[in-house]
Amino acid sequence: MLTTAYAVCPYDCPSTCGFYAEIEDGRLKAVYPDPQHPVAPSGPCRKMARYERSVNAPDRILYPMRRTGAKGEGTFERISWDEAVREISTRWKDIIRESGSEAIAWCNYSGVMSHIQEKCGFAFFNRLGSRGLVRTLCADAKTTGYKAVMGGTGCLDPRETKDSDFMICWGSNVPATRNPMMRQVREHRKQGKRIVTVEVCAIDMAPYSDDIVLIRPGTDGAMALAMMHVLEREDLADREYLKTWAHGYETFRETLAQYTPEWAAEICGVPAERIEALAREYGQAKAPVILWGSGFSRYANGGMTARIIVILSQYTGAWKQPGGGLCGSNPTGGGYIDESLVDVPEFHGNHASININQLGAGICDPSVRSLYVYAGNPANSLSDTRAVLRGLAREDLFTVVHERVMTDTARFADIILPATYSVEQTDVYTAYGYCTLSAAPKVIDPPGECRSDWDTFQCLAEAMGFEDDYFRQTEEDLFGKLLDHVKGKAVLLSAEEMERLRHGGAVTVPFADHLQFMKDGRQWNIVNEDLAEPVPRWMPPYAGPEPLRLISVPGLWSLNSVFHEREQDLIPARGPMILCLNPEDAAVRGIVDGDDVEAFNDLARVRFTARVTELIAKGAAAAPGVFAHKLTKSGLGVNALQHARLSDLAEATTMNDNTVEVRKYEE
Repeated sequence: MLTTAYAVCPYDCPSTCGFYAEIEDGRLKAVYPDPQHPVAPSGPCRKMARYERSVNAPDRILYPMRRTGAKGEGTFERISWDEAVREISTRWKDIIRESGSEAIAWCNYSGVMSHIQEKCGFAFFNRLGSRGLVRTLCADAKTTGYKAVMGGTGCLDPRETKDSDFMICWGSNVPATRNPMMRQVREHRKQGKRIVTVEVCAIDMAPYSDDIVLIRPGTDGAMALAMMHVLEREDLADREYLKTWAHGYETFRETLAQYTPEWAAEICGVPAERIEALAREYGQAKAPVILWGSGFSRYANGGMTARIIVILSQYTGAWKQPGGGLCGSNPTGGGYIDESLVDVPEFHGNHASININQLGAGICDPSVRSLYVYAGNPANSLSDTRAVLRGLAREDLFTVVHERVMTDTARFADIILPATYSVEQTDVYTAYGYCTLSAAPKVIDPPGECRSDWDTFQCLAEAMGFEDDYFRQTEEDLFGKLLDHVKGKAVLLSAEEMERLRHGGAVTVPFADHLQFMKDGRQWNIVNEDLAEPVPRWMPPYAGPEPLRLISVPGLWSLNSVFHEREQDLIPARGPMILCLNPEDAAVRGIVDGDDVEAFNDLARVRFTARVTELIAKGAAAAPGVFAHKLTKSGLGVNALQHARLSDLAEATTMNDNTVEVRKYEE
């Protein structure tokens, strides 16, 4: 019997696409588009278009398992849930008695981007009193930099850019990270509106750009400062607007004299005349928009760079125009869901924490005696891979992994618990790149003995003796409570829209007011006295002693370390792990396209296949995507070359702020 039900993509993407699941005899058979979806009416991206291949993967983990071989070897025996939970709870109780609850650590990130399944673990580990997790892996420096300038004012929803007349895609690999936005990009070009890409590596954006400005890694702030120098010099700044609504404008303006295009050219590797031309084109547009990504913020200067680009987006008064301003941060201007219903503030305590970007060092510390991992794969996804692997290899680190397939992290587990996919659990989703709210009840029962994060933590809570009412709920109970207590602009949704959500669907929430600060009679901040660096200025990145600056690029055929189970389609289509090099950099090293090469620094040596292309800045090396270790030539991916240093704001990742040397690989 064939039935259909609504489902939502749970992965780390701004869009949170919805689609219909076709179900036959309780099994996901196919997915197809929701033509009424507010963001993705043509359907989800190529990764999710065959979601049934992930859900029905032949190597899916279906039962709890206990390790029987050496850590990392990947040999396990099947056990029951009762055995697994008894062993976990007994070990944890012993650890707490002997070393205290902070000897237990946990790690999760973007394997599930939802309100119930992602955040219920926060409540559980806070209640347990475990060591905390500082989750600043992705774009926290960018988000913090944005808020330092704009406070809670939301930026543009991507759909509002239809009214833009000029677009700069700044560090935004749209085909890989914002697939639904590609419709707007194509429409812009069809209408003759110019699209300029500012990027270190533009291999994916090149076909959709009218002009490409290749910039050295970590120097975006210098170019943005030079552009504002030109805007001031050529009377293209909206000075009346800035004097009225920008706190610290006059102080900042005085600093711009030093940031000439010639100065920036030496730092950015972009000719001064190109910087001037881009500044003029931007300044002369009526409603220009900067569509920014996150890669430029993954440096030592990431927060400062974000502040500077936000200020540039305001400098011509573009925010006053429909379609003008900035797109690419959270556009909601505030949340829609009462998170306290899930992560339970009363469980919070003042505990020692591990920054996720430094998890390797954290779990190598012998005071950490247990690690629980869910909705994440730190062995693949975090900086300084070898440190993470050293920690996971500790025989005295009791490790539990809740997972769907055998990831590189799961291979080091003492206990593996089988997890569910989104169609097998109930949840509510807020898109972080659009003003949309989605919800989807469970549509099929999970196979084997797979359990959702909520059901698993509920079971562990009972075993640990927690008697709180919170853990006696079902995920369906929480689902109803979250939709009963929406907030922000979601309170404006109609009864019909709320009913759609309860049965599975997606709705548009009213766009943020981008000039709310005017109505509130307050200014946005160029100068922010609450920061250690109140006045924006040029700050260099960390860089390093090796000659080539290494960055990670989002992949078209994978998402972080997700979809490595798709050996039928996505893995073959992606091909080998490549390293992009500029022809000049390749030539001086005797490297040609397709060569087997080795990138190395003080952390590791990693093998790639060389991709020699004019679409990468000189002095840079770019590695697209994250690869399972079994799919690499050296058993390590690009993250093994990335230091665990932190950014200037938010203690965030500096995953793009590293250097390497590259040479032909020889046995």
